Amino acid sequence: MSEPRDWTPHVVTPDTVGVAANHEGLLAALSDTAKTGELLLAKKALVFRGFGTSKEQVDSALDLLLPNRLAYVHGNSPRTKVGSNVYTSTEYPAEFTISMHNELSYARRWPSRLAFYCERRPTTGGATPVVDCTVWLNSLDEEVRAAFDKGIRYTQNLHSGAGFGRSWQDTFETSDRDEVEAHLADADVAWEWKPDGGIRLTQSRPATVRHQVTGDEVWFNQFDQWHLAGLDADTATMLSELMPEDELPQSVTFADGTPIPDAYVAHVRDKGLDAAVDVDWYDGDLLLIDNVAVAHGRRPYTGPRRVLVAMSG
Repeated sequence: MSEPRDWTPHVVTPDTVGVAANHEGLLAALSDTAKTGELLLAKKALVFRGFGTSKEQVDSALDLLLPNRLAYVHGNSPRTKVGSNVYTSTEYPAEFTISMHNELSYARRWPSRLAFYCERRPTTGGATPVVDCTVWLNSLDEEVRAAFDKGIRYTQNLHSGAGFGRSWQDTFETSDRDEVEAHLADADVAWEWKPDGGIRLTQSRPATVRHQVTGDEVWFNQFDQWHLAGLDADTATMLSELMPEDELPQSVTFADGTPIPDAYVAHVRDKGLDAAVDVDWYDGDLLLIDNVAVAHGRRPYTGPRRVLVAMSG
């Protein structure tokens, strides 16, 4: 059963858990990792606020929140590695909205948890919107839901060091082709090395999944971010003039190869953003989300925003 539409992330402060308002207090609050897991399952997203955690201290909190921290391998978002499997949350231009999505939902395996840390809040805007994915699924028109029953096919063209989008070396954090092929074989991804040294990847995935614990069906894909209609108009026009669709850095169809209508992109994107709850950032905040139950995005902003992300299986 889905949560009601007035769902919001659960905020944890020093006062609500009876600990000191400092980083040591946060570690004390997180020391019972089983209790944190139960709270996350019940609330789907947790905001830890008022503990004053610095960038130098955040690793110790992430160790408690994210067992078995994962590398961002085969990710499609522009980001920089800044620590032990800790990354900038995105380097997508500040003036654009990032639509709602579950991290690596196009992959065979995805992280079960994400943790975001606010090192520096923006001057204006820059919230991380989050949405209950059962609410998102139930908000979609029946025609759209039925159309996606056939699944989704994702295609990537990764260059070898020069070109649009990401290189395969950055995407897989290696320059060893054998390592890339081993990862792709394990991940159920079809690949083709191109004469220019790049690689084309193709994978088919469902549009919805069921939560591994609750059994709730959730909207769980990133088709709108891979679709040309999901880009800003100037970028979409430029890319379509420069290259055919099958050569785009990333593209998407239904799993049977038929096109996904542009109208479906706008419908799904807008329903997700409309149902989302904004998490406005304060320096030192931590946001922990269940990556299957909850999707996330980013609002436009001004000023020097720096939010880091890490994930676990």
